[in-house]
Amino acid sequence: MLYWAAVFFIIALLAAFFGFGGLAAGAAGMAKILFFVFLVLAIVSLIFGRRIPT
Repeated sequence: MLYWAAVFFIIALLAAFFGFGGLAAGAAGMAKILFFVFLVLAIVSLIFGRRIPT
């Protein structure tokens, strides 16, 4: 998921560089959403993924 956030970020940078404002805003928004979803899933997996040794 972090990979896709990085891909959309690169697309946003390229679109902004070439002057496609709407496309850049959309790709940046998607990258931001995917990054925060990645953070939430990473925190949840860190909290609930630990197993207590028996």
